[in-house]
Amino acid sequence: MKHMPAPASDKKSALLNKKLPHIRDAGRDTMSHPPKQWDKTDEAGDESFPASDPAPH
Repeated sequence: MKHMPAPASDKKSALLNKKLPHIRDAGRDTMSHPPKQWDKTDEAGDESFPASDPAPH
């Protein structure tokens, strides 16, 4: 018998039940140890993470 892929609903259920690491919101205020200095470039880079390219500021 040929193996059939799991239905999309089963895959979604498995993903929802998987324990994922905490991902914080962007911004200096949400950091546990924020830097003393923070500017627009820092903010743009933090907001774009985990994108592969940094913001063009």
